[in-house]
Amino acid sequence: MVRIQSQHQSTNIAKLPYAEGAAHNDWLRRHEDHCLQDTRVELRKQIMDWCDDPDSKCIFWLNGMAGTGKSTISRTVARELAEKKRLAASFFFTRGRKDVSHSGMFFTTIAAQLAISLPVLRTSISDAIDNNAHIFKQGPREQWNQLILNPLRNAPTQSIQLVVVIDALDECDSMQDIQLILQLLAEAKDLATVRIKIFLTSRPEIPIFDGFRQLSGEAYQDFLLHNIPLDTVNADISTFFRQKLSPLKAKHGLGTPWPDEQIIEQLVERAAGLFIYAATTLRFIQDGIDGPEEPLSLILSATKSSLSATAHLDGIYTTLLQHSVLGRRGYQECAGRFRQVVGSIVVMFNVMPARNLAQLLQIPPKMVSSTLDSLRSVLNVPEEESHPVRLFHLSFRDFLLDSQRCSDSRFQIDEKERHTILFRKCMEHICQLQENICNLWGPGVLITEIPDDTIQKSIPPHAQYACRYWLEHCRLGNPVKEDIQTIRQFLEQHFLHWLEILSLIGEVSNGAHMIIALEEMLSVSCNAHYFIQSIVLT
Repeated sequence: MVRIQSQHQSTNIAKLPYAEGAAHNDWLRRHEDHCLQDTRVELRKQIMDWCDDPDSKCIFWLNGMAGTGKSTISRTVARELAEKKRLAASFFFTRGRKDVSHSGMFFTTIAAQLAISLPVLRTSISDAIDNNAHIFKQGPREQWNQLILNPLRNAPTQSIQLVVVIDALDECDSMQDIQLILQLLAEAKDLATVRIKIFLTSRPEIPIFDGFRQLSGEAYQDFLLHNIPLDTVNADISTFFRQKLSPLKAKHGLGTPWPDEQIIEQLVERAAGLFIYAATTLRFIQDGIDGPEEPLSLILSATKSSLSATAHLDGIYTTLLQHSVLGRRGYQECAGRFRQVVGSIVVMFNVMPARNLAQLLQIPPKMVSSTLDSLRSVLNVPEEESHPVRLFHLSFRDFLLDSQRCSDSRFQIDEKERHTILFRKCMEHICQLQENICNLWGPGVLITEIPDDTIQKSIPPHAQYACRYWLEHCRLGNPVKEDIQTIRQFLEQHFLHWLEILSLIGEVSNGAHMIIALEEMLSVSCNAHYFIQSIVLT
């Protein structure tokens, strides 16, 4: 009987929707950096002291501008807590990565991890799923209360204090959801039997500040990364350069000293307290075709682009783009390909492998691969063809989309223009849809009866992306009259085909939201309600 109950609990826990790439140790994050042993020492000690102090506040908010190393600190803290059996759960928000760019699976993912880290919660979480079959489709408050807060309240008293690590909350795509998450997490301060704390990082954006202001001062403490003395930060960045450049010296047989003290000091000065500058500089130096000396020389010879806080970071982005893209023959064509390929990557709502990106854009795969190969300093281009391409850091996206920061117009990305182009590409793929795309053997077939590889083969990633995000690209672009006519044609000829695909890839609920949003968008140009209704009922 006990075994049957245990199997039932495991089955229920396995039903919890789980965001791929959320956990600090997820396979997709295996190459992401951690703090070097001798860096961020005082800050890491302060965080661990907060974790250990039974009287400390429930939430520790670490905030800092882009590039200051928040995510690296989060990964390091999560790893150290996990090693001490103190990590309750972790969720790393990442803009542009499907499941971790929004809050839709946030609480269910946390609940699934809690069931592992605190086995005493499994029965309560499983019972909550039994008692409410629709909990996965309900709002954040219901999921928080039923799957997390109530199980924690009813758990046997535990002497250990566990920590939930939440990174880059600002990269969640809804500011309203962000503020609601903060309100709900703060309720953990009243737990008596099991003490759960939350370590949270974000950029210092106004909606997040407002969210914290609405909380009781007893619920959280904050720490501003820019309050750390610059001398301390510079010492850490200096350590980073010394340790990371040393292997290059041995690998290329460079003389000693290399780099000398003056060069290290120049690199540290140019970093201006931004760890992302140091990390990007290192990758650029490592990727030098003829060794590290030429790219290092290019970095040191670059001048400030402005007097902004990100001047040197913008400078290195400009330098590496000019060297990697314009330094090749046919640079005008290469710059155009850059805007086409990389411009798409920085505005897309989900990452995908290079070959699928080529299919979405309808350009030769070699054009995509040759463009990406020269940009490994700023893009994570995996060796495995089936793995997605992504940005190393969101600051590169910010740079390309800001004409004030990206001073070289050949690399500036017009966000609205790129969204419009992607919308049209999505429409071209959707308008090729056919009935029974998976060649199913009859009506009434259950999704669970269809092999996953059949769905993936019949509906490859680029087609799934087109069906899921075409409307988002349209809303954020500059659609013209002809684009609206394309949408009408789609509704008349391919609406049911589209719904079929959404059902096969588990996105029907999003499809319903898209129809509502489409009705609102079209209402400015036609009687959208009756138009869409007539198409659906035909």
